[in-house]
Amino acid sequence: MIRGEYDAAAAENPEELLDAYRATLVDVVESVGAETIADRTGLSAETVESVGAGDVGDLALRDAAAILAVDEGRPDADAVAAEARDILLLGMTTAVVDVDTLASELNGPLEAKELQQKVEGRAPMTLGEYASIHYHLREHTE
Repeated sequence: MIRGEYDAAAAENPEELLDAYRATLVDVVESVGAETIADRTGLSAETVESVGAGDVGDLALRDAAAILAVDEGRPDADAVAAEARDILLLGMTTAVVDVDTLASELNGPLEAKELQQKVEGRAPMTLGEYASIHYHLREHTE
């Protein structure tokens, strides 16, 4: 899912990219089962059921990774989350864009320092924030 299976350039906006992430998470919850995911991840049943209903924008990236890791054939949660952050870091390097520029383009509440902490994994990031960052980086690499 967030491991590079999605082409940010194909999305029309960050919400469309988030929709693609949402679809994958909903599929995992439906195929594995909310109770099984809650048991294996330590997430609350309420959180997993909410994800199964499509509410993922405020879901922490690490929690999304934990849900995906329960699906057979996927790496463990730490690897999924690390690879997702690597996609952002490599995108910033390839695009030669710094956190100040990216933060200003996001037009949101994230300051450059906070954005850097999130991308590096030192602060929690929501899946909605991830989709927005991932989407905006592609504009610099086209």
